[in-house]
Amino acid sequence: MKVSKFGGSSLADANQVKKVCDIIISDPDRRIIVVSAPGKINDSDTKMTDLLIECANLKTQGSDYKPVLERIINKYRNIAQGFNLSDAILGVIEQDLEARLNDKSLSPAEFMDSMKASGEDNSAKLVTECLKSLGVNASYLSPKAAGLILKNENGNVSIVESSYETLKTTLKSEGVIIFPGFFGYSSEGKVLTFSRGGSDITGAILAAAVKADVYENFTDVDYIYTVNPRTVKNPKPIYSITYHEMRELSYSGFGVLHDETLLPAEKANVPIHLKNTNNPTNKGTVISNEKTENDIITGIACNKDFVSLTMYKRMMNKEVGFLKRLMDIFYDEKISIEHIPTSIDSISVIVKEEYLGSKLDKIKERIEKELQVDQLIIEKGIAL
Repeated sequence: MKVSKFGGSSLADANQVKKVCDIIISDPDRRIIVVSAPGKINDSDTKMTDLLIECANLKTQGSDYKPVLERIINKYRNIAQGFNLSDAILGVIEQDLEARLNDKSLSPAEFMDSMKASGEDNSAKLVTECLKSLGVNASYLSPKAAGLILKNENGNVSIVESSYETLKTTLKSEGVIIFPGFFGYSSEGKVLTFSRGGSDITGAILAAAVKADVYENFTDVDYIYTVNPRTVKNPKPIYSITYHEMRELSYSGFGVLHDETLLPAEKANVPIHLKNTNNPTNKGTVISNEKTENDIITGIACNKDFVSLTMYKRMMNKEVGFLKRLMDIFYDEKISIEHIPTSIDSISVIVKEEYLGSKLDKIKERIEKELQVDQLIIEKGIAL
């Protein structure tokens, strides 16, 4: 059995969705399909998720959200018309969106999660109808009905381990299951979303639950490359790469695959096959425990918007407990650390700028007071 996930660029319009349907139909082993929200048709277009965020913000502000809502519905309408579907599916989507927009029981954060999740949820309903129109025995399965239970620990959303056994049962079907990516539900029945690109994670979770032979991740590139092809011309393709290498590169800036995708797949030893929706017969890149290439450098990644806090103190290397006291400051403020370069008399703590927020002044004050450093240099806008 194969679990196949299709990203936003693969579902941007009717022509792309037709390619997706052809790929599904071409291989009967593709039994579980995970879909993202429709992406951009071209550079001037707007992704569905961004439209939903804009719509939610306007609703929260008490502003007129109707024009944005119409743009959202039109994206679905254009796909439906490409398959000559009846207006029934559009009615289902409109009712769903109106229900979410008028749900007064949700907190602002819960409301935003609900609106964002609608992109994938309604995409799955629509793709199901598209496949049915082609004679495919397809059915939509919601994360709630499937038992995909998530937990939110300090802003980090992850699966509740017991969900794997539940999913193993609910994902059994005679036909093709269409499953929305990106979100699940808390044990209290509230929508919880992964971070952007989280449909990759959903696909890996389902693949691990059913012990799939392979998890196919369809996107808009032929391979994972050693460097960003938008930055460097004609980069070398990577044909095989290990889970660990891919996780490091994804975390460090490779945008082709969400870094948290690798964890459930590696744990279940399910290989990930990255393929191109627009060129599905191409070899692609396989991510597994083994690799066929032995290059000294696998890839080069870059990420930006970091802050470096560098402390200088004579004889720092002899001061027992210095690092612990420094780490305690960041722990107290609930700030995750990215890197800690050190030397004999200095240490740098590098964090994402978004994590610091308004806490930088407090951290600076505590470092100077509690650690008695000779010098503290703060640099913003660092790239790694």
